Amino acid sequence: MNVGRVGVWTTYSQFGAERAGEAAKIVEQLGYGTFWLGGSPRIPDIRPILDATSTLVAATGILNVWSNHPDATATADADLRADFPARVMLGIGIGHREATSEYSRPVATMRAFLDGLDASPSPPPLEERCLAALGPRMLDLARERTAGTHLYFVPVEHTRFARERLRADKLVMPELACVVESDPARAKAVAREYARRHLDFRNYRQNLLDFGFTEADLADGGSDRLLDAVIPQGSADQIAEVVHAHLDAGADHVCLQPLGEEGIPRHSWTALANVLGD
Repeated sequence: MNVGRVGVWTTYSQFGAERAGEAAKIVEQLGYGTFWLGGSPRIPDIRPILDATSTLVAATGILNVWSNHPDATATADADLRADFPARVMLGIGIGHREATSEYSRPVATMRAFLDGLDASPSPPPLEERCLAALGPRMLDLARERTAGTHLYFVPVEHTRFARERLRADKLVMPELACVVESDPARAKAVAREYARRHLDFRNYRQNLLDFGFTEADLADGGSDRLLDAVIPQGSADQIAEVVHAHLDAGADHVCLQPLGEEGIPRHSWTALANVLGD
Protein backbone atom coordinates (compact mmCIF):
# COMPACT_ATOMS: atom_id res chain seq x y z
CA MET A 1 0.00 0.00 0.00
CA ASN A 2 1.21 3.49 -0.88
CA VAL A 3 -0.42 6.09 1.36
CA GLY A 4 1.59 8.86 -0.31
CA ARG A 5 3.53 11.62 1.36
CA VAL A 6 0.50 13.87 1.91
CA GLY A 7 -3.21 13.14 2.37
CA VAL A 8 -6.32 14.91 3.58
CA TRP A 9 -8.35 14.45 6.77
CA THR A 10 -12.00 15.46 6.96
CA THR A 11 -15.43 14.35 8.15
CA TYR A 12 -18.74 14.01 6.34
CA SER A 13 -20.24 16.49 8.79
CA GLN A 14 -18.41 19.22 6.89
CA PHE A 15 -20.12 18.65 3.54
CA GLY A 16 -22.53 15.70 3.84
CA ALA A 17 -22.04 12.01 3.19
CA GLU A 18 -23.93 12.34 -0.09
CA ARG A 19 -20.97 14.34 -1.46
CA ALA A 20 -18.33 11.81 -0.42
CA GLY A 21 -17.67 10.69 -3.98
CA GLU A 22 -17.38 14.26 -5.24
CA ALA A 23 -14.90 15.13 -2.51
CA ALA A 24 -12.89 11.95 -3.08
CA LYS A 25 -12.54 12.66 -6.81
CA ILE A 26 -11.18 16.13 -6.06
CA VAL A 27 -8.67 14.69 -3.59
CA GLU A 28 -7.45 12.08 -6.07
CA GLN A 29 -7.24 14.55 -8.97
CA LEU A 30 -5.14 16.90 -6.83
CA GLY A 31 -2.62 14.11 -6.24
CA TYR A 32 -3.15 13.35 -2.56
CA GLY A 33 -2.41 9.77 -1.55
CA THR A 34 -4.96 9.08 1.17
CA PHE A 35 -8.39 10.29 2.24
CA TRP A 36 -8.73 10.03 6.03
CA LEU A 37 -12.34 9.97 7.17
CA GLY A 38 -12.81 11.23 10.72
CA GLY A 39 -15.84 11.36 12.95
CA SER A 40 -15.46 7.79 14.33
CA PRO A 41 -16.43 6.10 11.04
CA ARG A 42 -17.36 2.48 10.57
CA ILE A 43 -15.87 0.42 7.75
CA PRO A 44 -18.74 0.84 5.25
CA ASP A 45 -18.50 4.63 5.57
CA ILE A 46 -15.35 4.74 3.46
CA ARG A 47 -16.78 2.68 0.56
CA PRO A 48 -18.11 5.77 -1.31
CA ILE A 49 -14.57 7.20 -1.31
CA LEU A 50 -13.22 4.05 -2.92
CA ASP A 51 -16.14 3.66 -5.33
CA ALA A 52 -15.51 7.14 -6.76
CA THR A 53 -11.75 6.79 -7.27
CA SER A 54 -9.23 4.42 -8.80
CA THR A 55 -6.01 4.75 -6.80
CA LEU A 56 -6.83 6.75 -3.67
CA VAL A 57 -6.34 5.00 -0.32
CA ALA A 58 -9.24 5.43 2.14
CA ALA A 59 -8.51 5.36 5.87
CA THR A 60 -10.67 5.32 8.98
CA GLY A 61 -9.48 8.08 11.26
CA ILE A 62 -10.44 6.47 13.57
CA LEU A 63 -12.66 3.43 14.04
CA ASN A 64 -13.57 3.55 17.74
CA VAL A 65 -13.13 0.32 19.70
CA TRP A 66 -15.94 1.14 22.12
CA SER A 67 -18.59 1.24 19.38
CA ASN A 68 -17.31 -1.59 17.16
CA HIS A 69 -16.86 -5.32 17.70
CA PRO A 70 -13.67 -6.96 16.39
CA ASP A 71 -15.50 -9.83 14.63
CA ALA A 72 -17.87 -7.50 12.77
CA THR A 73 -15.00 -5.13 12.01
CA ALA A 74 -12.86 -7.90 10.54
CA THR A 75 -15.75 -9.16 8.39
CA ALA A 76 -16.57 -5.71 7.03
CA ASP A 77 -12.89 -5.00 6.48
CA ALA A 78 -12.39 -8.23 4.50
CA ASP A 79 -15.44 -7.49 2.35
CA LEU A 80 -14.10 -4.04 1.48
CA ARG A 81 -10.56 -5.26 0.78
CA ALA A 82 -11.92 -7.91 -1.57
CA ASP A 83 -13.31 -5.12 -3.74
CA PHE A 84 -10.46 -2.63 -3.21
CA PRO A 85 -7.18 -4.47 -2.56
CA ALA A 86 -4.30 -2.39 -1.16
CA ARG A 87 -6.51 0.71 -0.84
CA VAL A 88 -7.89 0.39 2.72
CA MET A 89 -6.03 1.62 5.81
CA LEU A 90 -7.83 0.58 8.97
CA GLY A 91 -7.12 3.26 11.56
CA ILE A 92 -8.21 2.13 15.03
CA GLY A 93 -8.41 4.23 18.17
CA ILE A 94 -9.46 4.19 21.80
CA GLY A 95 -11.23 7.56 21.64
CA HIS A 96 -11.67 9.81 24.68
CA ARG A 97 -12.59 8.93 28.24
CA GLU A 98 -15.03 11.89 28.20
CA ALA A 99 -17.00 10.25 25.37
CA THR A 100 -17.93 6.92 26.98
CA SER A 101 -18.70 5.67 30.46
CA GLU A 102 -17.02 2.34 29.55
CA TYR A 103 -13.58 3.92 29.14
CA SER A 104 -10.93 2.08 31.17
CA ARG A 105 -7.53 0.41 30.71
CA PRO A 106 -6.97 1.84 27.21
CA VAL A 107 -3.87 -0.16 26.27
CA ALA A 108 -5.30 -3.46 27.54
CA THR A 109 -8.60 -2.74 25.78
CA MET A 110 -6.84 -1.98 22.52
CA ARG A 111 -4.72 -5.10 22.80
CA ALA A 112 -7.87 -7.19 23.34
CA PHE A 113 -9.50 -5.58 20.29
CA LEU A 114 -6.46 -6.44 18.16
CA ASP A 115 -6.52 -9.99 19.55
CA GLY A 116 -10.14 -10.22 18.42
CA LEU A 117 -9.27 -9.00 14.94
CA ASP A 118 -6.43 -11.49 14.63
CA ALA A 119 -8.61 -14.38 15.83
CA SER A 120 -11.11 -13.78 13.03
CA PRO A 121 -11.06 -15.89 9.84
CA SER A 122 -9.88 -12.90 7.78
CA PRO A 123 -7.90 -10.51 10.00
CA PRO A 124 -6.99 -7.10 8.59
CA PRO A 125 -3.39 -7.26 7.34
CA LEU A 126 -0.88 -5.95 9.85
CA GLU A 127 0.71 -3.73 7.18
CA GLU A 128 -2.65 -2.11 6.39
CA ARG A 129 -3.82 -1.12 9.85
CA CYS A 130 -2.59 1.51 12.30
CA LEU A 131 -3.35 2.83 15.77
CA ALA A 132 -4.17 6.31 16.95
CA ALA A 133 -1.50 6.69 19.62
CA LEU A 134 -0.12 9.47 21.78
CA GLY A 135 1.57 7.93 24.83
CA PRO A 136 4.55 5.56 24.82
CA ARG A 137 2.62 2.39 25.70
CA MET A 138 0.10 2.83 22.88
CA LEU A 139 2.93 3.69 20.48
CA ASP A 140 4.68 0.49 21.53
CA LEU A 141 1.50 -1.46 20.79
CA ALA A 142 1.26 0.20 17.38
CA ARG A 143 4.84 -0.87 16.69
CA GLU A 144 4.16 -4.46 17.75
CA ARG A 145 0.78 -5.07 16.14
CA THR A 146 0.25 -2.67 13.22
CA ALA A 147 1.92 -0.77 10.39
CA GLY A 148 2.39 2.29 12.60
CA THR A 149 0.59 5.23 14.13
CA HIS A 150 -1.87 7.94 13.18
CA LEU A 151 -1.18 10.97 15.39
CA TYR A 152 -3.71 13.74 15.96
CA PHE A 153 -3.50 17.29 17.39
CA VAL A 154 0.24 17.10 17.96
CA PRO A 155 3.26 19.40 17.52
CA VAL A 156 6.32 18.50 15.48
CA GLU A 157 8.10 17.43 18.67
CA HIS A 158 5.58 14.65 19.15
CA THR A 159 6.15 13.40 15.62
CA ARG A 160 9.87 13.20 16.41
CA PHE A 161 9.12 11.30 19.62
CA ALA A 162 6.86 8.84 17.78
CA ARG A 163 9.49 8.20 15.14
CA GLU A 164 12.08 7.45 17.81
CA ARG A 165 9.66 5.12 19.62
CA LEU A 166 8.71 3.17 16.47
CA ARG A 167 11.11 1.24 14.28
CA ALA A 168 12.30 2.79 11.04
CA ASP A 169 10.03 0.49 9.03
CA LYS A 170 6.86 1.63 10.80
CA LEU A 171 4.63 4.45 9.55
CA VAL A 172 4.25 7.74 11.42
CA MET A 173 1.24 9.64 10.03
CA PRO A 174 0.29 12.85 11.87
CA GLU A 175 -2.85 14.82 11.16
CA LEU A 176 -2.22 18.55 10.72
CA ALA A 177 -5.13 20.94 11.08
CA CYS A 178 -4.43 24.25 9.34
CA VAL A 179 -6.07 27.47 8.19
CA VAL A 180 -5.28 28.72 4.68
CA GLU A 181 -6.15 32.37 5.20
CA SER A 182 -4.52 35.74 4.44
CA ASP A 183 -6.29 37.57 7.30
CA PRO A 184 -4.27 36.79 10.46
CA ALA A 185 -7.06 37.74 12.86
CA ARG A 186 -9.63 35.52 11.15
CA ALA A 187 -7.12 32.66 10.83
CA LYS A 188 -6.30 32.81 14.53
CA ALA A 189 -9.98 32.89 15.48
CA VAL A 190 -10.71 29.80 13.36
CA ALA A 191 -7.72 27.95 14.85
CA ARG A 192 -8.67 28.90 18.40
CA GLU A 193 -12.27 27.75 18.01
CA TYR A 194 -11.05 24.38 16.74
CA ALA A 195 -8.46 24.09 19.52
CA ARG A 196 -10.99 25.02 22.20
CA ARG A 197 -13.04 21.91 21.41
CA HIS A 198 -10.03 19.61 21.50
CA LEU A 199 -8.56 21.05 24.67
CA ASP A 200 -11.59 19.73 26.54
CA PHE A 201 -10.13 16.22 26.16
CA ARG A 202 -7.77 15.08 28.89
CA ASN A 203 -5.50 13.02 26.64
CA TYR A 204 -4.78 15.94 24.31
CA ARG A 205 -4.20 18.31 27.21
CA GLN A 206 -1.81 15.96 28.97
CA ASN A 207 0.06 15.22 25.77
CA LEU A 208 0.66 18.92 25.12
CA LEU A 209 1.84 19.41 28.69
CA ASP A 210 4.24 16.49 28.21
CA PHE A 211 5.72 18.26 25.19
CA GLY A 212 6.55 21.55 26.83
CA PHE A 213 3.34 23.55 26.85
CA THR A 214 1.93 24.99 30.07
CA GLU A 215 -1.52 25.26 31.60
CA ALA A 216 -1.46 28.91 30.51
CA ASP A 217 -0.93 27.76 26.90
CA LEU A 218 -4.01 25.55 27.19
CA ALA A 219 -6.33 28.23 28.62
CA ASP A 220 -8.99 30.16 26.67
CA GLY A 221 -8.73 28.13 23.49
CA GLY A 222 -4.95 28.02 23.44
CA SER A 223 -2.11 30.53 23.38
CA ASP A 224 -0.76 31.87 20.12
CA ARG A 225 2.33 29.73 20.71
CA LEU A 226 0.26 26.56 20.96
CA LEU A 227 -1.94 27.42 17.98
CA ASP A 228 1.02 28.18 15.73
CA ALA A 229 2.64 24.87 16.69
CA VAL A 230 -0.41 22.61 16.31
CA ILE A 231 -2.68 24.48 13.84
CA PRO A 232 -0.53 26.54 11.46
CA GLN A 233 -2.22 29.47 9.73
CA GLY A 234 -1.41 31.67 6.77
CA SER A 235 -0.53 31.06 3.15
CA ALA A 236 -0.21 27.58 1.67
CA ASP A 237 3.55 28.11 1.58
CA GLN A 238 3.65 28.92 5.29
CA ILE A 239 1.63 25.80 6.12
CA ALA A 240 3.87 23.73 3.85
CA GLU A 241 6.82 24.71 6.04
CA VAL A 242 5.15 22.97 9.00
CA VAL A 243 4.32 19.94 6.84
CA HIS A 244 8.00 19.68 5.91
CA ALA A 245 8.96 20.08 9.57
CA HIS A 246 6.84 17.01 10.42
CA LEU A 247 8.39 15.09 7.53
CA ASP A 248 11.88 16.13 8.61
CA ALA A 249 11.03 14.97 12.16
CA GLY A 250 10.29 11.48 10.88
CA ALA A 251 6.74 11.51 9.53
CA ASP A 252 6.15 9.29 6.51
CA HIS A 253 2.83 10.92 5.68
CA VAL A 254 1.00 14.06 6.82
CA CYS A 255 -2.79 14.27 6.55
CA LEU A 256 -4.02 17.84 6.20
CA GLN A 257 -7.25 19.09 7.73
CA PRO A 258 -7.97 22.61 6.42
CA LEU A 259 -10.33 24.60 8.63
CA GLY A 260 -12.54 27.61 8.01
CA GLU A 261 -13.87 26.79 4.55
CA GLU A 262 -17.55 25.93 4.13
CA GLY A 263 -18.46 22.65 2.46
CA ILE A 264 -15.84 20.71 0.54
CA PRO A 265 -12.58 22.61 1.17
CA ARG A 266 -11.64 22.65 -2.51
CA HIS A 267 -9.78 25.97 -2.35
CA SER A 268 -7.59 24.93 0.59
CA TRP A 269 -6.94 21.45 -0.79
CA THR A 270 -5.94 22.95 -4.14
CA ALA A 271 -3.69 25.65 -2.68
CA LEU A 272 -1.88 23.11 -0.49
CA ALA A 273 -1.54 20.55 -3.32
CA ASN A 274 0.02 23.22 -5.53
CA VAL A 275 2.87 23.80 -3.07
CA LEU A 276 3.26 20.25 -1.76
CA GLY A 277 2.99 18.28 -4.97
CA ASP A 278 6.01 16.26 -6.02
